[in-house]
This record gives sequence, C-alpha cells and structure tokens, in this order.
Amino acid sequence: MEHGLTNLTQAARSVQLLKIDGYSTTATMFNSDCFKSRWNVGGHEWELRIYPSFSEYSKGDSKVYWVALKHVLLSEPERDKKLRTNISCRLVDPSRNLDPSAERRMSYGFGSRGECSYHHLRLVSRDEVLSSGYLVNDSLTVQCTITVLKELPEIVIPAVTEVPLPSSDLHRHFGELLQSQRGADVTFVLQSGDRFPAHKTILAARSPVFMVEFFGHMNERRSQSVRIEDMQAAVFKAMLHFVYTDTAPELDEEPQAAATMAQHLLAAADRYGLDRLKLICEGKLSGGIDVDTAATTLALAEQHNCSLLKAKCVDFIARSPETLDAVLATDGYRHLVESCPLVLTELLRATHGRRT
Repeated sequence: MEHGLTNLTQAARSVQLLKIDGYSTTATMFNSDCFKSRWNVGGHEWELRIYPSFSEYSKGDSKVYWVALKHVLLSEPERDKKLRTNISCRLVDPSRNLDPSAERRMSYGFGSRGECSYHHLRLVSRDEVLSSGYLVNDSLTVQCTITVLKELPEIVIPAVTEVPLPSSDLHRHFGELLQSQRGADVTFVLQSGDRFPAHKTILAARSPVFMVEFFGHMNERRSQSVRIEDMQAAVFKAMLHFVYTDTAPELDEEPQAAATMAQHLLAAADRYGLDRLKLICEGKLSGGIDVDTAATTLALAEQHNCSLLKAKCVDFIARSPETLDAVLATDGYRHLVESCPLVLTELLRATHGRRT
C-alpha cells in the first residue's frame, strides 16, 4: 500500500520584532492613534497597527488602557475567496533576561482590500507594562507573527513512483558560504584581533539576538564591523560554524578538550539565544561529570539557567560522602563558592537528604 502526503492548504508566516522607543510619551496618544508597520505575507500586503493607548470601559465603568493591535489587508484577495489569517503577539526582552510573555492570538477572514480585523487584539494593559520588566530604557519590544492560510487549487493525485532522495546537503552549502566569505556584509572583530566575516541575514535567521542587532534599532543595524568582548576566537569560530551548519564537530574531539569547548560554547549559545546549541553542550557536559569538573560545571549551569545539568551535578556531588569531600578539595569548588554562593544551600540540602 502506498502512502502519500497531499497539501490542501499553504501557510505563509512572517515574524517581526517591533520596538516602541519613548514608550512613556505614548500615554498622551488618543484611542485611535496607532503606529503602522507594512508587511508582505503570502503574496499580499498587510498593515499591522499598534495602539499604545487603546481604551475601553470595564464592567465597573472604569477605563482600562491597553497596548492593542489590529491588521488590515491592503491588497486585493483572489475573487470569491477569503484570506484566513492568524495574528499572534507577545512581549520580549531583547537582552533575554526575561522569557517572552504569554502569547495572545486572534484569527480573522479577509474578503476585500482595505478590510480591517473587527476586534482589537489586547496584548497587555498599560498598568501591567510598567511592572512587567519588559519596559527597558523606556523601550517596549513586541514580537508579532502573521500567518496567512491559502487554499490550494483542486489537486489530482497521479500514480506515485517512489524515488529515493539523497540526504540533505544544506549544511554543506552554508558551510562553504561561511568559508568562502562570499557576500559577507559584517565582520566580527575579537579582542585578540581575529576577524570573522559573516552574513547578517543568516545570523538573524538563527539568533533572535542577532535579529535585533541587525534588523532592529540598535547601532549594529548599519554597521559593517562589530566588536566582540570576552570570547575566545576558537569559541566564536565554533559558534559561527554551528550557526551556518547546525553542527559542532569541536564537541567530538578528545574528551577533555571537548568538555572545555562545551563549557565555553554553552555560555556563547546562551548569550546569543542559540537554544539548540545550548542543549547540545548541556548534554555533552552532563555525560562527563567527574570530581574535577563537577563544581565548575555546577557554577556554569547556575549562571546560564541549565536546570538539567545543574540537577545532574548536584546529584553527582551528593551521591556519597567520599565524592563530596573530593569535590570540596578542588579549585572548582572555591570558584563555585565565590561565584554562586546561593547554590550551596541546594547542595547542602541534597547532601543532607542522602544521609538521612
């Protein structure tokens, strides 16, 4: 029996970070005042409108002010067909000190040019913005996603002859692009003087931090040179290789060298929002915990919010009095005491639990 997958619809999706600088001044805006952003999604022009001070009356007849959104279709849809859309948004912290806020969604069907979504999508009240932690230097950043669903023409499914497909070689092509430096539009300059040419669009597609730096409102947006502080050249090179190829061959080297690289790469991955690389490094370090590395790895896990790695380190250190005594005698433990004193309480609790 032959099995196939037939698409009945197509979904086009676009994600953008929209930043409102000088947020406090929007308190003087009226209910109908908005900021506009034009998007092309699914072959159609859309306008996203952000209302920083949208007001309505609550059940108690008191006015509530919201940060709200609407979207408008600017182009003409196909005849007798509606464009089904979904808009979602959430607050984000570009510095990644906070997780994104809860996502708010709204779906709507557009049948003609100029049509506007009927309801406002209320993201957050203005009172909540002030205490949320997402207002940084009087700037508020909203991540918005527009998804457009299109019905495909009626499909006649022919007889299927299976053709074996080769493995994906996308990573190889991007690796060659990085190596050749062809089309590079930004150069990273490290403290050591090493220089690494790269491509802004590829970096932004892989890292939300690079997305904000190069396509937000930061100074690096038009810069062709970016300085990198506090990172070794070998580590930055390995991180760039992962960004382009989704692989980290440096973690397959000799165990001690691989563990050291995994520690540095984990910190770099956390810095640039490379969650997959961070998990790979966390897994690599989790499998190589010993007396000499347990305390150092625990400090790293605490500093970069790696809960699984942290739990494994605590479990290893507390598994026996002999192991605990050996770890306490290492230089790594002294570093742990100086850099992460609060984690010692958890370690003490776990040790006590094993002994009782």
